[in-house]
Amino acid sequence: MKFSQSWLRSFVDTGLPTEELSHLLTMAGLEVEELDPVAPVFDGVIVARVLSVTKHPDADRLNVCQVDIGTGSPQQIVCGAPNVAEGLNVPCALPGAKLPGDFNIKIAKVRGIESSGMLCSSKELGITEESSGLLVLPIDAPVGQSIRQYLDLDDQLFTIKLTPNRADCLSLTGIAREVAALTGKPLSLLDITDTPATHHAQRNIELQAADACPRYCGRIITEVNAAAVTPDWMKQRLERSGIRSISALVDITNYVLLELGQPLHAFDNDLLKGSLQVRLANAEERIKLLNEQTVTLSNDVLVIADDAGAQAIAGIMGGAGTSVTDNTHNVFIESAFFAPKAIAGRARRLGFSSDSSHRFERGVDFANTRHALERATQLIVDICGGQVGPISEALTVLPDRKPVLLRGARVRKVLGIDLTATTIAELFTRLALPFVQDSDNFTVTPPSYRFDIEIEEDLIEEVARLYGYDNIPSLAPKGTLAMLPQTESRRIRKTLRQLLANRGYQETINFAFVEESWEQDFADNATPIRLANPIASQLSVMRSSLIAGLVSNLQTNLKRKQTRIRLFEMGRTFTRDAQANYLQPWKLAFLAAGSAQPEGWNTDGRRADFFDIKADLCALFSPQIMTFSKAKHPSLHPGRTADVSLNGRVIGVIGELHPEWVQKYDLTHPPILVEIELESAEQTTLASFQEVSRFPSVTRDLAVVVDQHLTLGEILSSMQEASPSLVKDIQLFDIYVGKGIPEGKKSLAFRVVMQDTEKTLQDSDVEPVVQQLLTFLSENFAAQQRA
Repeated sequence: MKFSQSWLRSFVDTGLPTEELSHLLTMAGLEVEELDPVAPVFDGVIVARVLSVTKHPDADRLNVCQVDIGTGSPQQIVCGAPNVAEGLNVPCALPGAKLPGDFNIKIAKVRGIESSGMLCSSKELGITEESSGLLVLPIDAPVGQSIRQYLDLDDQLFTIKLTPNRADCLSLTGIAREVAALTGKPLSLLDITDTPATHHAQRNIELQAADACPRYCGRIITEVNAAAVTPDWMKQRLERSGIRSISALVDITNYVLLELGQPLHAFDNDLLKGSLQVRLANAEERIKLLNEQTVTLSNDVLVIADDAGAQAIAGIMGGAGTSVTDNTHNVFIESAFFAPKAIAGRARRLGFSSDSSHRFERGVDFANTRHALERATQLIVDICGGQVGPISEALTVLPDRKPVLLRGARVRKVLGIDLTATTIAELFTRLALPFVQDSDNFTVTPPSYRFDIEIEEDLIEEVARLYGYDNIPSLAPKGTLAMLPQTESRRIRKTLRQLLANRGYQETINFAFVEESWEQDFADNATPIRLANPIASQLSVMRSSLIAGLVSNLQTNLKRKQTRIRLFEMGRTFTRDAQANYLQPWKLAFLAAGSAQPEGWNTDGRRADFFDIKADLCALFSPQIMTFSKAKHPSLHPGRTADVSLNGRVIGVIGELHPEWVQKYDLTHPPILVEIELESAEQTTLASFQEVSRFPSVTRDLAVVVDQHLTLGEILSSMQEASPSLVKDIQLFDIYVGKGIPEGKKSLAFRVVMQDTEKTLQDSDVEPVVQQLLTFLSENFAAQQRA
């Protein structure tokens, strides 16, 4: 929205300097995007009258002019403008004047004839970029007056960047209403009275799409002079608002649009046939518009039609077939309210926009329809003459302005300032918002021009705007800082990262959204959580495991000829429970591939295996004891996979990548992977003091035969739990299957270390312990002592 400061001050004179007014508007939500002077700085230019014009004796294109500058003695000025003529009032730069571009005017001789000044064009004064001759001023322009004062060239042009919800400020009246509320200055609105009808001609109006157009007004004005000249004051205001003057009738409709915010359209009444119908376009209906563009309409586009067909696209642009020209004698002026939903997007779909559509699709004051028509009627009669007919109006159900409740306590909580009910009431009064006050609560009924007020937060915004954002203190947030206890039984993630880094692993961070095929391959997840709007078509689902990301990282490193790869990642995974609730557990995964040790003269170059990464996992959880049991996992080798348990609960999985995925993802050799709950890794046990015995330890070896399907972890953990206090350590040192061992059996040899802190152990102390362990193995695992 572009307008001149002088036009705004005709509605409300704040007395504020331009910069302060600009800041006030911006801080109230009406951002002043540009602030430009009407003309650049210059001085010494006055209104002058050309008294006589004679040809220059030595130049065909120059004239010698006698010019009245208001001092009583004419000045001689040589001029080359093609339109210079006797009797014209034009700008004249006197000797000593400084024009834009640092151009100084002096008394000079032009082809031998003295010239005491320069007659100026609008381009030379910096008012326009182009001109074809002298700037011709009205005949009543006072000779001798400063041109800056006469043309109001000290005026400033405001360009406001409005948010889409503030359609009420797409007019000078709306902006003036805001300024008056912000400053408390009186608002001088136009005194618009109804123009009495001088004839009875009317045109029937049919609302066939009442929801899209609940109100349509129009009137016939006959015997107009369409060729009348638009007054200079109107031209000036239009041009300073960025609208080119076209003709008197069109200029008047544009002027009312800027002044009141109500789009109007003028039809040549003699070209209309029958009644006017406000309806939806017929399928494939075509119309030639004022911009010379012929468009084909869809059946959701609202049109103004007569008996011959569509004559305008409602709220967007009129048709060329019934447009007014200089030969028009009778006009039909339209003023209507079109529902925003019926206009929104239609102009863009047709490949253009218009000032009317820009306003209608945001919301136009439906109570201002007749008011704007009366204003346009006044201007037409004053400028073009004519006989006025009665207003034809079709009216159905106008939009309902539902009351909005504002709680004073809520205002204070949201804004953080102590505003009394009296202050809030005063602000609403200045905004001309009708309200009913009940103690600290206000029920506000939005005016017809405020489409942006629908909920309580909208009213809180109004209070903040008018109170002034500059008046709301900017307070630094306050909070009570306290040292939170960090128990020794819990490790921070930085510690876990450091432990893994110390064992040669490097951290990687992958996207939480992955390819759908990865979820199927590595997690056997046929129904992953899908993204509504993925950043890339292949990254369309949320991961339920970290394994796929690490395998992808492995692929990248192998392509870059890396031979020893150690990677880990901490991150969220995304799953659903049985009730379809979303879960986001944190997990820790790490991967080892390639050689077990860095290349060196003292390493054998063997590849990392299951036991290498198991050792890393055990070191991560030390001093807690973990157990491992055979398991199956969709991403891991069926015979080289184990569940990881801690304190009797499965917390993860360890194993070698499945051969199928090794082949599918072009890996040179299978990596070993671990994936566990991060929460379990963060928990640890406190170290406890144990007295170091001064007495020697006693070692006994036990060899037992058990079923081959039994796992070492199950037997060893059970022995440790059942051992007497004298037993300090139990370790397996031999497994044998073969000659002398029955089929389906295996021999396990354990080394048992015993020690006492009070005495040296005797055979009488040791043998009962050994016998107790043998009995335990026999009863629980059907173990037989090997001879």
